Amino acid sequence: MKTPPTSCTSGLGLIDQLAERQICDAIGRGELEDLPGTGRPLTLEDLSMVPEDLRAGYLLLKNAGFLPPELEALREVRDVEALIDRIEDPALRAQELRRLRLLELRLREAEYRDKLQARLGHG
Repeated sequence: MKTPPTSCTSGLGLIDQLAERQICDAIGRGELEDLPGTGRPLTLEDLSMVPEDLRAGYLLLKNAGFLPPELEALREVRDVEALIDRIEDPALRAQELRRLRLLELRLREAEYRDKLQARLGHG
């Protein structure tokens, strides 16, 4: 059993100290050994387009499977594009191309609406 560092929680706020203490205790009990990905670099997500004060909430929702509507729409566009790349039947391909154009139109419409609302001071 490993011993957590003695200065594990120095210089932190109360909530941070409590969380850090739990982590240190788990390390001491060996509960955080052999976790998936141990020894590999972290894959950090580029959050530069997400306002700093919204990043924690964004990651929480994203990790729970929820995305803002505009990101969900972008994901759907990418999924349909990938599907179209695999379709060989011309009729089905044409149908999915129409679906893609509709999704893109809706996305542009939402972007235009957001910009208009921002200009009018409603956003």
